[in-house]
Formats: sequence, structure tokens, C-alpha cells
Amino acid sequence: MSEPTGIDALLERVRSGYRRIAPRAAYDAAEAGTALLVDIRYAALRERDGVIPGALLVERNELEWRLDPRGSHRLPEATGPDLRVVVVCDEGYASSLAAESLHRLGLYRATDLIGGFQAWRAEGLPVAGP
Repeated sequence: MSEPTGIDALLERVRSGYRRIAPRAAYDAAEAGTALLVDIRYAALRERDGVIPGALLVERNELEWRLDPRGSHRLPEATGPDLRVVVVCDEGYASSLAAESLHRLGLYRATDLIGGFQAWRAEGLPVAGP
């Protein structure tokens, strides 16, 4: 058996497999219709901090089932393997692991938002709610 990786090393390895996206670039891509923002934060965080207008809300534990283009439980937005998904969590950690999981499903254009929702809000980008 190999030595345990540790979360910091795991995140570094996962993130080396794709290019992450900054909040402003994610906003521009979503506005242009070239990316689907997917907010995986749980409900309590969305209620506390608000949501990104237009983002698809899919809690983390359902993400793979809802976005697998070949899955029987997929959402209509899961149009195919060329879909550019930008996964958003609270601070940009869980979203990295989620994006890597989407890559395993064949969504090779999936990425995550650097700094997560908190960075989006700090950048002054649109937020609906509190």
C-alpha cells in the first residue's frame, strides 16, 4: 500500500490536471453563454450568503448524477461531453475535487472557480439574496 496523500497534495495533483478559472473570467464566460456555473454549496450557505444569478444549484452529493450526459438522472443542462462546467463551492476547495470527478465522467472542460463563491462576491460580481 502507498502512503496516504494528504489533502494538500491531493488538491495540488487534481488541480494540475486542468486550468482553473478566476471569478471575472467565469462571469464573462457565463454571460457569453460559453460556460455553465454550477453552485455545489449546501443550502445553509446559499441562504446565508446568497447565490450567483443564473447558476445551476446542484448540491455536491448529487453532482455526478445530475451532470453525467449519459446518466438517466441528468439535468437538461447536461448537454454533452463538450459542456464547459465551472464548479463553485464556498472557497474553492471542494469544487476542485468535484471538477476532477466530472473529468472522470468525460466532462474534460470542467473546471472550478478560484476562491469559490467568496472570491466571486469579493470581486463585486452579481449575487442574489442576503
